[in-house]
Amino acid sequence: MNPINPILFQLGPFEVRWYGILIMTGVGLGAYFATRLARKRGLDPDHIWNALILAVVLGIIGSRIYHVFSIPEGCTPETPCGWYWYRQHPIDAIAFWKGGFQGLGIYGAVVGGILGVVNYSLWNKLNPLVWLDMGAVGLAFGQFVGRWGNFINQELYGPPTGSEWFVVKLNPDFPHQPPPDGRYDLRYHPTFLYESLWCLLVFIVLYSVHARLPDKLRDGDVLLGYIILYPLGRFFIEMFRPDAWTMGGLATAQWIAILCVVGGSITLVLRHIFWDRSKTDSDETPDAVAEAAPAE
Repeated sequence: MNPINPILFQLGPFEVRWYGILIMTGVGLGAYFATRLARKRGLDPDHIWNALILAVVLGIIGSRIYHVFSIPEGCTPETPCGWYWYRQHPIDAIAFWKGGFQGLGIYGAVVGGILGVVNYSLWNKLNPLVWLDMGAVGLAFGQFVGRWGNFINQELYGPPTGSEWFVVKLNPDFPHQPPPDGRYDLRYHPTFLYESLWCLLVFIVLYSVHARLPDKLRDGDVLLGYIILYPLGRFFIEMFRPDAWTMGGLATAQWIAILCVVGGSITLVLRHIFWDRSKTDSDETPDAVAEAAPAE
């Protein structure tokens, strides 16, 4: 049972929630691991922190747009969720003063974050794929941390486990997603935990590959690895989401996962089949940025 109030403190109409704190903590830690990879390649890690600002802003916008246009199961024009509600109450889509943006979509965040890194890289005459590779590693770790905000919010849980001890039991004394039939005596599948652990595994795989096999990678391969691996796990985790936004018999997130896994896999294979290994993908070699890199 969650022992933590989702609202850390409140000042008038403004609420500071653990959800937002955990997301930003994940962002910061993810950026830290990305800077470690930048140093390993002899690149200036300050670009990570500089690009992070734009990536976070566009990521929040993208994630919010995804949420606003989604239609979760059970949403109606009378319930404050999904497109049915926001099209009649558009101000609620940007009402950050009501405790922050309560409702974010990870796929929208990924698209927004990618656009942020690409724009920063092009503006600074950098190779976007190089920095997206490092950003993908950091993103996976950030998701590992941020998903625990769903636990504190008591939301996005799955169906009852049928067990007396496993795992999530809702605390009716704190804000929460209403349980089916108002049952507080049941334990529910912790989908937040499943996704958090999957993201940790994705992070370990991508970080290890990026750090140990640089000569076997093309710029953009690690990003493609994220585009394949994260949606692969999300496809199966989505089966435990009774509130999922569905289209044509599958959750919308599952359709997106299929497109990402298939498209990413085909792209990864083809770009290696036609890879001329005598040429270097990136012109951002350690020598090219040695003067920009800070002294250790």
